Amino acid sequence: MVRILIQVTTNLAAVSGEQTRQRQYVQVVVVILLTLSVLALPPSAQSQESPAAATVDGQAISAQELSNAATPQLLTLHSQEYQIRIKTLEKLIRQKLLESAAEKKGITTEALLVEQVDRGIAEPSDAEVLSYYLAIPERNRQSFAEVKDQLRETLRKAQIDFAREAYLDRLRSEANVVILLDGPRIKVSPDVARLKGNPAAPVVIVEFADFQCPYCRQQEHVLKNILSKYANQVALAYRDFPVSQLHPLAEQAAQASRCAGEQGSYWQMNESLMAGQLDPVNLKQYAHELKLDEKEFDGCLAGGKYRDAVESDRQYAERMGITATPTFFINGIAFVGGQDEDSLSSIIERELARQSSSQSSK
Repeated sequence: MVRILIQVTTNLAAVSGEQTRQRQYVQVVVVILLTLSVLALPPSAQSQESPAAATVDGQAISAQELSNAATPQLLTLHSQEYQIRIKTLEKLIRQKLLESAAEKKGITTEALLVEQVDRGIAEPSDAEVLSYYLAIPERNRQSFAEVKDQLRETLRKAQIDFAREAYLDRLRSEANVVILLDGPRIKVSPDVARLKGNPAAPVVIVEFADFQCPYCRQQEHVLKNILSKYANQVALAYRDFPVSQLHPLAEQAAQASRCAGEQGSYWQMNESLMAGQLDPVNLKQYAHELKLDEKEFDGCLAGGKYRDAVESDRQYAERMGITATPTFFINGIAFVGGQDEDSLSSIIERELARQSSSQSSK
């Protein structure tokens, strides 16, 4: 807008004669009024479009276009970044709790750890040190007698470190801590026909998996324990992401699960597929064991009735930026790769605490 004023002023300087003076005056007033009116608009009204990230022969590539195109590469990165931040935050929380406990006693944090932890750790016995020695690869380079004292000190330090972590965990469990740090959330649509647990649960896990993926299979017992532990608080939704290049049997297995779902046995078939072989003979055997209408099941599978539905899931996953299985979205926060039970429990506890805090503040 300043450029417009300069340009108008320059043009006016070239105009001469009494007949144009009124016109000049009117032009200046109009430009000033237009300037003030534009500057008075809120930022959203001044620019409705996403800012340009680049221009190509005068055509803009918007920041939104860039974000959409980069999503597949950034999903894993954002997941890793969030997990690093959470782990670092947990360390800071434990440090704060330790400092607070030490301050109450009027001593340093190190003195507190020595008092509460270290003094309770006994010297490792000769038998314990010997067992430790025997577990060391290439231990024959030095005799037990030569390294016994050094190993005793190393073993005791390891025991102290473990006990200190347990002490910090206890301080953490007894404290009133609410994690306010939020991760990048992505809106993920679960398939209600493949949802296990309470549909109104405050925490929903959407798993994108492949029936032939060994890491997905290893995750099964963890998910079972989580659903049992949190009952109506957590629901699990499954979506197909068969990686056919690596797992050629995964796509038909996914179709088999849908065919079983027609007869009300989706999750039973899901469990069989995650635990057993996926060749056509075994798919039919699972249907027999589940007491399905085998003729109907065979026709559904042979006719590829759910081929397009499985492909739709796969394409949806790719649009989300998923490149590996298993990938979980826990209330929209992405976690790529297998998760142990403690990690999942921590995530769920944070989500439950966040929602409880949010409701109490209303």
